[in-house]
Parts: sequence; C-alpha cells; structure tokens
Amino acid sequence: MRKLLGLFLIGALFLSVLVAGCINTRTTTSTQISSTENQGSSDQIPVNVNENGGIGMSKLKTYIDSILAGQLTQEEKDGLFYMVEEEKLAHDVYTKLYEKWGLQIFSNIAKSESTHVEAVRLLLQKYNLTDPTQNEGVGEFQNEKLQNLYDKLIEMGMKSKVDALKVGALIEETDIEDLQKWISLTNKVDIITVYENLMAGSRNHLRAFVGQLERIGVTYEPQVLPKDEFEEIINSSMETGRGGGRGPLK
Repeated sequence: MRKLLGLFLIGALFLSVLVAGCINTRTTTSTQISSTENQGSSDQIPVNVNENGGIGMSKLKTYIDSILAGQLTQEEKDGLFYMVEEEKLAHDVYTKLYEKWGLQIFSNIAKSESTHVEAVRLLLQKYNLTDPTQNEGVGEFQNEKLQNLYDKLIEMGMKSKVDALKVGALIEETDIEDLQKWISLTNKVDIITVYENLMAGSRNHLRAFVGQLERIGVTYEPQVLPKDEFEEIINSSMETGRGGGRGPLK
C-alpha cells in the first residue's frame, strides 16, 4: 500500500511539473508572437525604386502604417531629423546644379530626392515629431553640419560640369554611409524599411552619376565608401521593383 501511494505521489508531482512547463512555454511563445506582430519582419524589407531612384510612396505609406508605432530612442529620433535634412540637401544641391549647368540628370534625380524627403516625413508624422525642414527654404538647414556641407558642395559644383557630377556622386556616397549608420542604431522595422528604400535609391543615383562621368571619359574614385563596396555598387544593375516582406511596393 505504501509503495502504491509513493508511486501515486511521484506521478502527481511529475504531472504538475509537466503542466507548469507547458503553460510557461505557451506564455513565452505568445509573447514572442505578439512582439513579432508589432514589429513586423526585418528579414524581408519591401523595397521599390525606379531607375532614377524615386520611391513608390503609396505602397510605402500603406506598409509603414501597418506597423505598430514603438517607443523611439533618442538616437532613432536624431536619425530621422538628420536624414530628412540630408535628403533635402541632396534635392536642393541638384536643383541648383541643374539651374547652373542644365544637365538633365540633376533634374531627374532632384525629383526622386523629393520622394526621399517625403519618405522620411512619413515617419516624422507617424511618431508626431516636428519636421525640421517644414519652414526652411532652398539651401536652408537647421543642422549646422549639413548647412556647412551644402555651402561647400555648391561651391564645388559651380566650378564645372565635371565637378558638379562629382558632387552628385559624393552626395550619394555620403548618403549611403549615413543610412548604414542609422540602420545599425535601430530595430524598428518601419524605420529600417524607409532607410533601405532611401539607400536603394542612393545606389541608383550613384550609378547614374558615375556612369555619366565615365561617358565623358572621367573616372570617379570613391571618396567615402570602401573601394570594394563602391565597385560592387557601380558594377551591378539599377535596382527596380525589388520587393519582399508583406509584399513589394509598386
């Protein structure tokens, strides 16, 4: 009888441990799923740009709005403030260089840079952040570093058509490097999605400027990016219609 009672107690204890383990496993799994749903999947970021580097804004907005807003760190806020001004800088420089030299490439890429600015603004609006570019005119920036950079780039680009094209390539190199930095400082899928779209556009812009220089017999050497990364970009095709995640952006 004592032996039977002992076996019963052992069995009850084992069953209670097993049940507790199952409950704990289900709780953990539920938390993980909830977190994934809130943040989306960063494994397949939907990206869609055209050959001029313009972004498909309608689908991008739908995708960004589908992801729940998280709590931003100060670094993430700083990144958004910086990038909306940096994209405006590119737009403003290309606008001025088109006025000076009349090269169609500057007009085309300036238009695509407008979509880049609007892409970052989607996030500023989503997170109720004040847009530092909303009251700034062409060539005006709140960030002192970007103001100084704009002035320097304009001075360089006014020297000749070749120098202007080199300025374009330098801007895109800088943009790519900065985007890589800001991506490394966030885990927010909506922010990463916008930055990846900007970076795909910038790679197309870089290919365009370097290609234009090559057609007039000028070899451009990278000023910012590592040479192997630079060559990998310019030796690959223009990126268009590349999608993933919840669906490609069109």
